[in-house]
Amino acid sequence: MSHQSLSDIHDDYELLEPDDRYRLLIDLGRSLEPMPDALKTDATLVRGCSASVWVYPVQQDDGRLHFLADSNAAITKGIIALVLMAVQNRTPAEILPADIGAELARFDLGKQLSSNRTQGIPNMIALIRETAERLIK
Repeated sequence: MSHQSLSDIHDDYELLEPDDRYRLLIDLGRSLEPMPDALKTDATLVRGCSASVWVYPVQQDDGRLHFLADSNAAITKGIIALVLMAVQNRTPAEILPADIGAELARFDLGKQLSSNRTQGIPNMIALIRETAERLIK
């Protein structure tokens, strides 16, 4: 994953034409580290997404959460990459108060993408928050 922040990505995104925005999302999705197929199970499947989306949290020794994720749809994978940029390698205590939805709202994905592409975003965010709640010390 590149070390760009969501703000950096948003600055680029703002300047792009719609077709290039799609490409940016697809490239972000491609930049996700590979998720082993063995982790793509019913337990890691995010409900309510039109595409298949898997999210698997790994708690590091220092307590930070590192998420592996994948999707069978390129655009959806890019959306997951955006979601993860808001939370990747942060502690549960840092993740819980974060308003991930607000951070993503700046991208106005609903205008850019069909509603069935974006309907699963709240479920992805909910899953990340639930994970953080479960692991908070």
